Amino acid sequence: MERKTIVVYGASSAEAEQVFVDAAYQLGGLIAKAGKRLVSGAGSTGLMAAVENGALDAGGVSIGIIPQFMVDNGWLHEGLTEVIITPSMHERKNRMAKMADAVVALPGGTGTFEELFEIITWKMLGLFVKPIIILNTDHYYDPLLDMLDRTAERHFMSPVFKKLWAVAATPEEAIKLVDSLSDWTDKTSKINTDK
Repeated sequence: MERKTIVVYGASSAEAEQVFVDAAYQLGGLIAKAGKRLVSGAGSTGLMAAVENGALDAGGVSIGIIPQFMVDNGWLHEGLTEVIITPSMHERKNRMAKMADAVVALPGGTGTFEELFEIITWKMLGLFVKPIIILNTDHYYDPLLDMLDRTAERHFMSPVFKKLWAVAATPEEAIKLVDSLSDWTDKTSKINTDK
């Protein structure tokens, strides 16, 4: 299935190591070259800016969604194709999820983790069905993936839910997964919705 709009989560830290910046920039370029549009957090620094710049430099469409308070603080990337300003962080994430044909999570900190876990939870509950890809650049997410395995092993999550996301080692692999993965249809995820 060809997916047109790719939402990317990622760090805003300006101190991220170059290996992560390069992978984010490459992902943005690959999204654009594949004829897809990027939707991101509209940040002017870190991996957010790198993925946005990668898409823009490759002639692609880069849409940013950002809360007003972040604009007021001067955190908006000024060169985006389109900017959508929201009243809150919650509305920002909601708009991103509604636009997504797939989600890719770059490395990041607590904000990226929160976005990733929220969209995984929505998928678990049947509120979001699109592919979620974790881009595990330089094995960054290995400890988190181990923790998710442990969560299933210790019966805090059904093992079937480990199928809610896929892991890519490279930006190229992430783009291939975007179009090769199917929407989530497992009935076990539709908790209390089939009554």
